[in-house]
Amino acid sequence: MKKALAFLLMGLSLLSCDKMKSKSISSEKDKIIYTIGQMYARRIDYLRLTKDESEVLLQGVRDWVRDQKSDVDFNENRTLVQGFIEGRITEGAKLEKEKGKFYLDDFVKKGGKITPSGLAYQIIKPGSDLKPTANDTVEVHYHGTFLDGTVFDSSVDRKEKATFPLDVVIKGWQEGLQLIGEGGEIKLVVPSDLAYGDRGSTPKIPGGATLLFTVTLFKVTRASKR
Repeated sequence: MKKALAFLLMGLSLLSCDKMKSKSISSEKDKIIYTIGQMYARRIDYLRLTKDESEVLLQGVRDWVRDQKSDVDFNENRTLVQGFIEGRITEGAKLEKEKGKFYLDDFVKKGGKITPSGLAYQIIKPGSDLKPTANDTVEVHYHGTFLDGTVFDSSVDRKEKATFPLDVVIKGWQEGLQLIGEGGEIKLVVPSDLAYGDRGSTPKIPGGATLLFTVTLFKVTRASKR
C-alpha cells in the first residue's frame, strides 16, 4: 500500500504542476515532462472523481508541494485511502458491467451468438478447417475498442500482425479464436469476466469493461512445431 500511495502521489504531483500554472509547452524537455504528467494522470481515471473532488485532490497536492500546513491529519486519513479506492473500483466496475450487459444483450438480439461462458461472437468468415487449440500459436490482425468505439489497441492501425501462443491471452480470445480456422474473421464481445476482470488493466482498461474485438486469423502453428 505504501508503494502504491507513493506512486499515486507522484502522479498527482506532476498533474498538479500543470494545473497550478498554465504555460506554453514548447521545449523538447517540457514536452517530455508534460507527457509524463499525462501518463500518470491516466492512472487515476478509475477513481472517477467529480469536478469538486478533483479540486479537493489538487488542493491536497498543492499543499504538499508547497509544504503548507493543513487542518487535515495526513497520518490519520491515509489509513482510509485504500477503502476509498477499493470502493471506487467496485462502483466503477459495476457501472461498466451494466453497460456491457446491455450491449451484449442487444448484440445477441441482432443475430450474434453466445457461448455458455458468456462470450458473444459473430463469425464473419469461417476460414479453413485448420482451427487452433489453446496450446497453439496464432498469427492475427486485431482491432480492439471499447463500447463507445474508442480504440485501445489495434495491430491493424500499427500495420503489423501479432503472433503469440493462444494460451497467454485473455480467456475471451482463447475461446473465440478456436471458433474459426486459418483465413477466418470473427467479431468478439468479451465481458470483463473473460477479459481483465473488476480490476482492469492500468492505465488503458477500466475495471469491469466489456471489450470489442474484430480478429482475422492468418496462420495456426501447432504446439509441437513452435
